[in-house]
Amino acid sequence: MSGPTRADINYTFSDAEIEQLKPFGEVRRHEAGELLIPEGTTQADMLVTLSGQTHIFIETPDGPRRMGWMEAGQFSGDIGILTGQTSIAHITMGEAGEVLHIPFGKFQRLLVENSGLSDIFVNTLTARRNFARDENHNAVIVIGHAQDRAVFTARDLLSKFGMPHMWLSPDTDPLAHRILEARGIPDTDLPVVLRGRSEVLVRPTAEELSSAFGFDLLPDGAVADVIVVGAGPAGLAAAVYAASEGLSVVAIDAHHPGGQASTSSKIENYLGFPSGVSGQELAERAATQAMKFGARLAAPVKATSMERDRTGFCLTLSDGRRIGGKSVVIATGAQYRRLNLDKLEEFEGRGIYYGATHMEAQLCSGTEIAIVGAGNSAGQGAVFLSQFTEKVHVLYRRADIRETMSEYLVRRLEETPNIILHPQTEIEALHGLDGVDGDADRLTRISIRKSDTGETSDLPTPFVYLFVGARPFTGWLPESVSCDKTGFVVTGSGVE
Repeated sequence: MSGPTRADINYTFSDAEIEQLKPFGEVRRHEAGELLIPEGTTQADMLVTLSGQTHIFIETPDGPRRMGWMEAGQFSGDIGILTGQTSIAHITMGEAGEVLHIPFGKFQRLLVENSGLSDIFVNTLTARRNFARDENHNAVIVIGHAQDRAVFTARDLLSKFGMPHMWLSPDTDPLAHRILEARGIPDTDLPVVLRGRSEVLVRPTAEELSSAFGFDLLPDGAVADVIVVGAGPAGLAAAVYAASEGLSVVAIDAHHPGGQASTSSKIENYLGFPSGVSGQELAERAATQAMKFGARLAAPVKATSMERDRTGFCLTLSDGRRIGGKSVVIATGAQYRRLNLDKLEEFEGRGIYYGATHMEAQLCSGTEIAIVGAGNSAGQGAVFLSQFTEKVHVLYRRADIRETMSEYLVRRLEETPNIILHPQTEIEALHGLDGVDGDADRLTRISIRKSDTGETSDLPTPFVYLFVGARPFTGWLPESVSCDKTGFVVTGSGVE
């Protein structure tokens, strides 16, 4: 399927449509060269050019680059403007003229109140974000070693939020050294994330990245009609339905929108997608739909406790913030199960992974890998990664993989020549090698054991992907919320 074209990203409003837009904003005249939106702005105005030209620039390793311009009737921004994400571009007036400024709050109201204009904005802004990814318009650069856990954390979060970015390894990319030298960044600061010219993040945590890019703009004391805890498919569906009914909605997730579904390379048994859809695309579509109706999404944001108050419920977050809601939807899904292996946590992000997306494929290209699990997620991951790797070893404890995996996936595994099935097989030990530049160990090989014969052997697999199930993420809930013995919340008319 071809990507968005320039026609998709350059919609021009008619005079009648501009008249519908004007009540939501203010017309201002600007002279050539005037800065309209600086890089790093959050909750920026939506700009509609009425006359003259507005120019959009991003910062690249070779200096500022004009990535587009808006003529009369055209508007600025990409999908990030729906949530108020930090602008990674700066916008100037190229030719003197008038611009309609629509403030962030009024723009959100416009999206809810005018369906026709809302569709135009959402479709065009989405196409622009996809076009930027396809054309490598990367104003965001991650520099760090391939198996540095912090590099994986940064790239994973940026990818899950759909933020176009370039990854450069100092081991293989001369451009990395050029940028570090030009910015005066020592190797000891790696990894770093550069957001244009205005921000250099040194060994950032997920929370620091979220703050810098505006993924979490939820203020302390925020109040909503509905708080949705968990932004996987179920949580995003709840956010869409509640927000579309005119309720104010805040949806939070401990990791990123899309939940575990976003780590799947292809989902083929989801209603409405006969040709399948990647987990990332499904997550992006659902998140965009929720934001279109005015829902606020924030991540990574973790709820640690919930209590009743006079108006409804109060949730305390891991960083101490408190948010209130008249009602709460618990859609926290499940946490990945971990294998009981020595050094497992040490190797997470350095050879041990819990998803199979294009980012993981880029890491393991040309190597032998192992996938542990016998469910559909394991099967989908094996088929996808087999396109990039030399061999894929699928390890599972059962004698017959058909007991837990859909038949169509089993057939694909059996028909793919570089996929090797290992029934009744478990990992016995993980082995590593000292990392680069003082980094911790990275995985180099694994020891496996066949449970039926007791036979052991080694596999030269520096990448292992775990799909061994999950357990309910409900331990943070108060005792007043009934859970069964496995941790699932008990629902239904019979619950007291």
